[in-house]
Amino acid sequence: MSILQFELSELEKALIHSDKHASSVSSSNIAWHIDHSLKVIHKVSTVLIDSDPSKYKWKFNKWRFIIFIKGSFPRGKVKAPKHVRPPEIIKLEDIKLQLKEVQKNLTDIEKLPSKSHFDHPIFGQLHLKKTIRFLELHTTHHIKIINDILKAI
Repeated sequence: MSILQFELSELEKALIHSDKHASSVSSSNIAWHIDHSLKVIHKVSTVLIDSDPSKYKWKFNKWRFIIFIKGSFPRGKVKAPKHVRPPEIIKLEDIKLQLKEVQKNLTDIEKLPSKSHFDHPIFGQLHLKKTIRFLELHTTHHIKIINDILKAI
């Protein structure tokens, strides 16, 4: 969990730059990347918590294998699903509330059985450890974009 905890602190530090934007890097501002990352962690954690570990079934997935070995996501290849897209107007108070929710979620998922799972639309079914790895990779992806925006302005 320590990687995700560190990443959350990086997202929180980036809040002071929330309105910054560099179209050469991303069509969205920093607030969008923070909000989206938190929504993904929250939604995925909730699914993990609600999952039935007895229904977990491992199956090979080529894309999961490639991306998890590579350790990063390619940019601009996949659009965020609607349920994890930020609203048109992103309020800092909402982001701060999400940060608290996500902290609680991370504490809760630490106690889950190893076969708790999440069904990813591209990577298939991910057990607890792989789901945490996915969240780390996804959050790192957006932190890199945030850092690139800050370098570009």
